[in-house]
Amino acid sequence: MNKAICIPAAALVASLLLTGCARGTDATVERAGVVAEAGSVSSAPASPSATASETASGRQPVQLPGLGPRTRAKIPATAEQVVLVSGRGRNSPDSTVTLYTRTASGWQAGGHWPAHNALDGWTDHHMVGDLHSPIGVYTLTDAGGLLDNPGTRMPYDHSGDFTVVGTGFEGEPLAGSFDFVIAIDYNRVPGASPLDGARPLGSSRGGGIWIHVDHGGPTHGCVGLAESAMKTLLVSLDPARHPVVVMGDAASLAE
Repeated sequence: MNKAICIPAAALVASLLLTGCARGTDATVERAGVVAEAGSVSSAPASPSATASETASGRQPVQLPGLGPRTRAKIPATAEQVVLVSGRGRNSPDSTVTLYTRTASGWQAGGHWPAHNALDGWTDHHMVGDLHSPIGVYTLTDAGGLLDNPGTRMPYDHSGDFTVVGTGFEGEPLAGSFDFVIAIDYNRVPGASPLDGARPLGSSRGGGIWIHVDHGGPTHGCVGLAESAMKTLLVSLDPARHPVVVMGDAASLAE
């Protein structure tokens, strides 16, 4: 997420365990995440294409737009909220984020926002430091930030260890980027603070992949949203509805 980040001394030891978007003096700072093979939901039951009542009435439910059969099959049947991150191109740092909620008639769109992803775009085999965001379907279980809980029902870790300073790839200030974060369950243990450094697939596969406040430029692997959008997303996501993020470049998601 950044070229250079100065980390408070109290957070330095923890930051050395992290391998996500933000890096300090070439030590990683963005903390949390789990990979497609280990923390994704690709092995979960596929999302049903229609409810019994819709099938009986002959109506077709509204599907998530832009997703091909392989991507749709990775969305678990229990998921009633989807954060869809659609990248502009395989090598692009620009994307859009849309929140969808499952209703009786299919998926209904909520908020829709511009976003940033990793500097070099997307990959289906993320490795530490590769400057790509991981393609896949991942659960969203935990949040946190430097600022107080804005009203989310997700477990929220309010901690000074989310402090970050320095500049990003385009010289933009990083301060405030971690005011609000949602941990993407890529190579992390769901149910832990976004700051947790455990990496089930090993440190070489990266981690610390978050949705966080956009600092105005590309990230190391995370997804950056405007602060107002982050607040809306945090308040909207409901653990009882088993939210997931579906993320990747548009072409990959269409497969």
